[in-house]
Amino acid sequence: MCGIAGMVSRYAADLELVRRMCEVITHRGPDGDGFHGDEHAALGMRRLAIIDLTTGDQPVYNENTRIVAVFNGEIYNFAELRRDLIRRGHQMRSAGDSECLVHLYEEYGADMVQRLRGMFAFALWDRDRQRLILARDRVGKKPLYWRADDTSIWFASELKSLEQDPRMSRETDPVALHHYLSYQYVPAPWSIYQGVYKLLPGHVLIWERGRITVRRYWELDRTPRPVSDERQQEERLRELLLEATRIRMVSERPIGAFLSGGIDSSAVVAAMAMQSPGQVKTFCIGFEESRYDERHKARLVADRYGTDHHEMVVTTSLLDILPRLAWHFDEPFADSSAIPSFYAAQLSRRHVTVTLSGDGGDECFGGYQRYALMNQAGRIPAVPRALGAVSSRIGTVFAERSAAGSPLRQLGRLMRFAAEPPPRRYPSLMSCFTQEQKLRIYSDALGHRLAEVDSHSLLKTVFENSSADTDLGRVLDVDTLTYLPNDLLVKVDITSMANSLEIRSPFLDHHLMEWAATLPSALKVHNRRTKLLLKRAVAPWLPEELLRCPKQGFGVPLAAWLRGELRELLYDVLTDDTARGRNLFRPSAVRGLLQRHIDGADHGDRLWTLLQLELWHRAHAAEGDPVVTNGDRDRCGR
Repeated sequence: MCGIAGMVSRYAADLELVRRMCEVITHRGPDGDGFHGDEHAALGMRRLAIIDLTTGDQPVYNENTRIVAVFNGEIYNFAELRRDLIRRGHQMRSAGDSECLVHLYEEYGADMVQRLRGMFAFALWDRDRQRLILARDRVGKKPLYWRADDTSIWFASELKSLEQDPRMSRETDPVALHHYLSYQYVPAPWSIYQGVYKLLPGHVLIWERGRITVRRYWELDRTPRPVSDERQQEERLRELLLEATRIRMVSERPIGAFLSGGIDSSAVVAAMAMQSPGQVKTFCIGFEESRYDERHKARLVADRYGTDHHEMVVTTSLLDILPRLAWHFDEPFADSSAIPSFYAAQLSRRHVTVTLSGDGGDECFGGYQRYALMNQAGRIPAVPRALGAVSSRIGTVFAERSAAGSPLRQLGRLMRFAAEPPPRRYPSLMSCFTQEQKLRIYSDALGHRLAEVDSHSLLKTVFENSSADTDLGRVLDVDTLTYLPNDLLVKVDITSMANSLEIRSPFLDHHLMEWAATLPSALKVHNRRTKLLLKRAVAPWLPEELLRCPKQGFGVPLAAWLRGELRELLYDVLTDDTARGRNLFRPSAVRGLLQRHIDGADHGDRLWTLLQLELWHRAHAAEGDPVVTNGDRDRCGR
C-alpha cells in the first residue's frame, strides 16, 4: 500500500508515533521511502514510484525548506506546471510531479488545488505560518483520513497508520455501522471509528495553530446545455477520451489495461491502442458461471487491436483471500466485486505496474440499468402511504425470490420505487438493508441507539441539492458523490495498492466529467437504452457485437456461493460465540436470515454484508474494544 501519514501539533510532534505510523505503510511498499520531522511537524510517506524514479524521493521542499509536502497519486499536467513555475523563477530539484506542490503553494496558497489535474491526496506544511493543508482530488481516487483534538491533528492514507497511536479510541461508531448496512460501505465523512473522519473528495482541510476549516473546491455543474449537432458531440467525446487516455499513458514503468468486456474498458483499450507505439497489454477476469463471464467479449476487443491478452478464472477455491481482503480494507466493505478486482490487480501486476481502467464511464454517461429504471419510475407519481406500504412489501418479495436481472426482480424494484416519494426512491434502490430490516436484526441496545437515524437522508440530500433539471441528472450526481468515491474507487484503490499496482481512469478526468455533466439527459438514457451518446461515439472503435450486448457488470455469483461452497463459512462466522458476543445483532434474526436464504429467498447481499462486517472485526478490532455507544452522545462525523 502506498500513502501518507503524519501528525502536527501546536507544541511538538510525536516523532516516535509518526515513525510507527509510517512503518505501517513503508514495510509494504515496493519503491522509495522518505521521512521528515521537525519540532513542529512530522510527515512521512511511501509512494509507488511511477514517474521520476531517480530524483522523485519525498518529502519535497521549497528552496528555503520552509514548506514541505508529501503526496500520494499522480499529477498528469505536471510538465506544464513545471514549465510555468520555472518561468516564474522557482528552482526545481527533481524532474517529477511531487515538487510542483510546494512551489504552487508559494504562488497560489491553498487555491493551488485548482491547477492540479490528476488523482491525489497530499499534506503540505507551511512552517512559517504553522499551517497544515490536507487536500484530496476532485473525485476521491485517493483516500485521506484524519482526526484531531484541541492541540494536534493526525492524518494518513490508511486507518492502520492512525491505529498505531495508542491514544486513539478504537470505539466503533454505531452511526457509521448503520450507514454501512444500508450501502455496504462507510460513507464519507464518517469512518468506522468514533472521532476519525475521511476528508471528502474535492475538499481542502486547513489546520492552523489548532483551528480547522474545511472547504469544497470543486463540484460538477449539471445545468444542461443546448445541443444542436449530435455528431459534433460524438466527435468531441472521442477527442476528450483520446486526450484523457494519452496523458495517463505517461509512465516510466510498464503499462497495460483492464479489459472486462464492457463498453467503457473496451473504449479505453481502443484509445490506448490508437496512441501506443507498442502492443497494449490487457487483463481480464472471468468466472466458470457463464452468466457472470465476459471473457468472450473481452477477446473480441483484444483480437481487434492485437493486444497481449491475459485471463484468469475466479472460483470459490480462491476465496481463501477473504480474511486478507478484510485486512486490506481498513473498514467494513461489502462490494463482492472486490474479489475479481483483487485478482485482476494481481494478474496485471505480474506484467505491468500501471493499468488503465474504464471506471467512471457509467456515472458520466448513464450506464447502469438503474438509471433507466429511475427514468421509468419518474413517470409514476407518489402513491398514498397505505397503498405504498403494500406495494413495497410485495415488491420486496418479488425482488428476493427472483433471479438477478430477471423481469420479476425488475418488477419488484419498480413496485418498491412507486411506494416511495421521488427523492427517496433512489436511496431505497441503493440500499442493502432497509431501515425496518436493520431494526429487526439489531440487538435491543443498538436498535434503541439507531432507531431515529435515517441513512436514506444522505442520498436524498444530494438528490435534492443537485443542479440537474431531471431525475436522471440528479441520480448521476448522487452516484458521483456517494457510490463512486465510497464504493467503486475505494475498491479499486485498495485492491490495486495491495498488489503494488496503480490504476488510472480516463473517464474520471475532470475536464471530461465537466463536459459530460452538461449533456442533456436524453443523450445518456432513453427508455431502457443506456449510454446512448458514448455508444455512438465509440462505435467506430469497437466490434458491433460488443455494442449490442447488454451490460453485465463486474459481479460474482454470490447467492449460489453462499448456498454452496461458502455456506459452512457463513454459518461458522456469523453464528459462533465471537460474533454473538459483540451484542450487535439478535442471534435468532441472523439465523432466520441464513435459513431463508438456504430455502431459496435471495438474501445474498445482506448476508455478505454481515459476513464482511464480522471479518473486519476479526482483522482489526482489538479484543475488548467497545462496539456500541450507549447513552445520548452523538459523535458521528458531519
